[in-house]
Amino acid sequence: MNSKGTPGAAAAAEKLDGEPPTEERCPVEEVALVVPETDDPTLPVMTFRAWVLGLTSCTILIFLNTFFIYRTQPLTISAILMQIAALPAGKFMAATLPTKQYTVFGRWSFSLNPGPFNIKEHVIITVMANCGVSVGGGDAYSIGAITVMKAYYKQSLNFLCALLIVLTTQILGYGWAGMLRKYLVDPVQMWWPSNLAQVSLFRALHEKEHKAKGLTRMKFFLVFMAASFAYYLFPGYLFPILTFFSWVCWAWPHSITAQQIGSGYHGLGVGAFTLDWAGISAYHGSPLVTPFSSILNVGIGFVMFIYIIVPLCYWKFDTFDSRKFPIFSNQLFTSSGHKYDTTKILTPQYDLNIPAYEKYSKLYLSPLFALSIGSGFARFTATLTHVALFHGSDILKQSKSAVKNVSLDIHAKLMKRYKEVPQYWFLVLLIGSIALSLMMAFIWKEDVQLPWWGMLFAFGLAWIVTLPIGVIQATTNQQPGYDIIAQFIIGYILPGKPIANLLFKIYGRISTIHALSFLADLKLGHYMKIPPRCMFVAQLVGTLVSGTVNLAVAWWMLGSIENICDVEALHPESPWTCPKFRVTFDASVIWGLIGPERLFGPGGMYQNLVWLFLIGAFLPVPVWILSKIFPDKKWIPLINIPVISYGFAGMPPATPTNIASWIITGTIFNYFVFKYRKTWWQKYNYVLSAALDAGTAFMGVLLFFALQNEGKNLKWWGSEPDHCPLASCPTAPGIVVEGCPVFK
Repeated sequence: MNSKGTPGAAAAAEKLDGEPPTEERCPVEEVALVVPETDDPTLPVMTFRAWVLGLTSCTILIFLNTFFIYRTQPLTISAILMQIAALPAGKFMAATLPTKQYTVFGRWSFSLNPGPFNIKEHVIITVMANCGVSVGGGDAYSIGAITVMKAYYKQSLNFLCALLIVLTTQILGYGWAGMLRKYLVDPVQMWWPSNLAQVSLFRALHEKEHKAKGLTRMKFFLVFMAASFAYYLFPGYLFPILTFFSWVCWAWPHSITAQQIGSGYHGLGVGAFTLDWAGISAYHGSPLVTPFSSILNVGIGFVMFIYIIVPLCYWKFDTFDSRKFPIFSNQLFTSSGHKYDTTKILTPQYDLNIPAYEKYSKLYLSPLFALSIGSGFARFTATLTHVALFHGSDILKQSKSAVKNVSLDIHAKLMKRYKEVPQYWFLVLLIGSIALSLMMAFIWKEDVQLPWWGMLFAFGLAWIVTLPIGVIQATTNQQPGYDIIAQFIIGYILPGKPIANLLFKIYGRISTIHALSFLADLKLGHYMKIPPRCMFVAQLVGTLVSGTVNLAVAWWMLGSIENICDVEALHPESPWTCPKFRVTFDASVIWGLIGPERLFGPGGMYQNLVWLFLIGAFLPVPVWILSKIFPDKKWIPLINIPVISYGFAGMPPATPTNIASWIITGTIFNYFVFKYRKTWWQKYNYVLSAALDAGTAFMGVLLFFALQNEGKNLKWWGSEPDHCPLASCPTAPGIVVEGCPVFK
């Protein structure tokens, strides 16, 4: 660690140098290899530089991520950009700011420049920047609901109501994180694999390495970041077909079946591959930071689902009349195979017009979409059962006073010197956000549709599932979702209420996502020895700033861009088509407007999928029994049913090619390289992941502002999708769809 510039720093660090006793070392090998086992408590943390750069990073990221999310080609900018940019900015401030001490109220003194820019300041800046990604990046959940309410359902939503929706969702998640930190942050088994890439990057940026064979981590990072930056010009602009290369479609250009099998965009992706890092890491994150046991579980589920279950259901059994529709699509369909027009079944109050629905058509889904929903049913109950069986006793142990006597690894012992955050700080935030949410349900009940008891139900659901899902993510780097379950439950209770369905999902599921993001950052602070109270302040302020800016930008765009998200009314070349929010709208139609009872209840087309709730609850049981019968077989507990089912999660919008490429890449690095080149893996693996992320993101931003935002797009053979136009066609006899041959 960099320990210069503060009195006594060298001495403090020296006391902790050297190998800790074997019994103190973290038992997780990846952590022991990557995370430093020293600390310098004299380094300043919450400095003027950290505040300025942290708030600036947070604001810039939330603005860009909110702006990009509405575009036809949405782009999520990760915090790694600000993590890198903050280093030269911090060093510049350390070189130029005055070192004079200032006193406030005659009690507190501080300096604008307390010495060299250090690694702990850098971590705090990155934690604030992470708030700009978790709130505005990814699927931008809260803003997604508000966009659907204003742009799709044309509601005259009050700005204060919208602000409460955004902020209470974030703060609620923060409250859950505080309540669960002793289960998901303190135990050594909860190691949060995704943090190791950031730890490696921090060390590469700040630590001076002794002369050794090969490149230093810093030089390695710069070389591969530059290579990734230059290379992304090809899949990102010049040669987009590299994102999905589907040679099967070229071999059989007139065969619907061949293109359904081979298409990377709209088929099973057999033979298709991607040479685009953005495509590999798009949905499951970087495969380089995911442990191989998790990758293997995902791979087993993926092969079972994509190469066995889906083909059998589609071609052999024609399950759910599936051949009337494309094999893979997130669109909604009528019984004749055409896209579903939801405007024909809506009342002026945006409730379901039942006579119109019965006259128009029942709702149908593509087979892969329907089966993916069914897998969500199984994943939800499997997660609860798996965590109860494999981690239940540990969780109970953590709940008892005996937790104080649990042996601590070196990182926990080093953190003992810092003041802990009192539990009531988190309780105040949790109770306050619940109170504001309930107040909103009373004041704006016509807009939100969700009654106060529905809010309480959502809070209860979030409390039940955040812990088991957190255990899975903290140990496997995979986050089993339960979006479908949340919407399924409230869809049964409040049918025909699409807005209520959206809001229940936000408070019941999305608060969990934010809680897990906060917990991951708390573990990062644990690894980097950041005082817990500094982490609390940084996360809370970053959350409030990012949430406010997030809504302000979205509100401005929704009010100033004419016909935003309305594909039919927009100019054909308009970029403001909101594909991610279209998925949110479709979900509100399936689960809220039409409701699960019509689709999954008695007589519904998809009623048999409900059995997967029971199947999912049962599947972890035999694995647990075998692990008890054969305790010496260490590979048996690694069979993780929730993660196996995660092999077909998120499809659509994720494609089989995305997931297959992720599995192959992760296997190469976290099995073969980890096993046969462990020294290289220890030094470079996580640095390589960070470099690929950073280079791709930098070029993505440059391409957008320099070319794509100006409408300067190339049109040639290599810029087209995967040249599989027939993959979106049905194969049932007699179904007539524009652009498709009639199957006989």
